Amino acid sequence: MAAAKKSVAQEAGDGARAIPSLKFTKEQDLSALRDMLLIRRFEEKAGQLYGMGAIGGFCHLYIGQEAVVVGMQMTLKAGDQVITGYRDHGHMLACGMDAKGVMAELTGRRGGYSKGKGGSMHMFSKEKNFFGGHGIVGAQVSLGTGLAFANRYRGNDHVALAYFGDGAANQGQVYESFNMAELWKLPVIYVIENNRYAMGTSVSRSSAQQDFSKRGASFNIPGEQVDGMDVRAVKAAGDRAVKWCRDGNGPFILEMQTYRYRGHSMSDPAKYRTREEVEKVRHDQDPIEQVRNRLLEMKVSEQELKAIDAEVREIVNAAADFAQSDPEPETSELYTDIYR
Repeated sequence: MAAAKKSVAQEAGDGARAIPSLKFTKEQDLSALRDMLLIRRFEEKAGQLYGMGAIGGFCHLYIGQEAVVVGMQMTLKAGDQVITGYRDHGHMLACGMDAKGVMAELTGRRGGYSKGKGGSMHMFSKEKNFFGGHGIVGAQVSLGTGLAFANRYRGNDHVALAYFGDGAANQGQVYESFNMAELWKLPVIYVIENNRYAMGTSVSRSSAQQDFSKRGASFNIPGEQVDGMDVRAVKAAGDRAVKWCRDGNGPFILEMQTYRYRGHSMSDPAKYRTREEVEKVRHDQDPIEQVRNRLLEMKVSEQELKAIDAEVREIVNAAADFAQSDPEPETSELYTDIYR
């Protein structure tokens, strides 16, 4: 008998230690569906605008990975912080940042979150406790550790989430951060979004230890592998990690085994994998379709689901219209918000 095909979760590591999924209520599934749809439709529109030349520079889309950030956001409370790398639009939207402001920043307009000067990779929102996407690979990990240090210093019970990918996991500052975080018992969750290919090299060719949840073992940091394509599994693991940190036990590592459908960036033809591989993941494990199918089993009607999608498309279309009509920054803005 032929062996069964492995899932993303099974292929991404050395035998995933499965965390039981939570059972979601209908309301939780509807909320997760809407949030993931918002990210996907936003990213699809961003890809279109990039192709039209309305977005310049780099643009890294989050399509396929939506369950990770949506599931983790469901575990947080007011005051918790998020920081990530340059594949960051989904994280911003999940944190509650306005789609118009995010899209306007992509197109370099005044109404963008960085006044049109940061672009895709450099947006921030103090109000939403989103401390940025960062263009330097792995730089956000030490900054996220610093956020956790501030929480510890102030004596609050807030938790910092530092997202980074399988490629960034090989950077040196990551391990310096691990050491300090465990030494000082800092409340930080390191969320490794393992989409298997970094910039274009398979983890099997670039990583001696492919089980990224074990990357903190020499520092005594516990870790778990998670099916990052299932929002319920993400939330279940996130709940455990958040409790660990809030209870004063120090850092925790979550390896989210996920998959990006598009190239590393808009300029990446993604010739390092087959079209069949991508389509199989889309067909078998798509995070949005999983939730949609569960809702149909709960007797939620197709019309209700289509209405959610229509609402999300309206938000995204309005954001795109705003981002193309909003004025560009004044030339004088070149000299503001900089160190001299």
